[in-house]
Amino acid sequence: MIKAIEHIAIVAADPPLLARWYCDTLGFETAHAFDEDRTYFLRLPEGGILEILPSNDRTPDHAGDDAGIRHIALKVEDFQAAHQTLEDRGVTFVGPSHQSPAGTRFDFFPDPEGNLLQLVYRPQPL
Repeated sequence: MIKAIEHIAIVAADPPLLARWYCDTLGFETAHAFDEDRTYFLRLPEGGILEILPSNDRTPDHAGDDAGIRHIALKVEDFQAAHQTLEDRGVTFVGPSHQSPAGTRFDFFPDPEGNLLQLVYRPQPL
């Protein structure tokens, strides 16, 4: 039946700006750009597609414990190097890095529109 998640969508106030940030800062590549609709599909080298869509003019009202998606996890092979590269590109992490006894490392950071992302390294895949 279902084989995989095809893409994840983010609704943005400024889709072209957010799409550029994901490409320039995180290394996504534009798979399809529909400039007239302000809709962008971005791809990572090892798979995974992010769709960025235009938002309406309503102000979002959500807290950290509201139901729904809380973050998007981005896998890396070298946590420290990726963490440093993102800091060099202006990313501000929201807390101290975490490390589990099994060696999994992760830290959180927002994109320019406040969507929470997680940088994660796992010695063994899930």
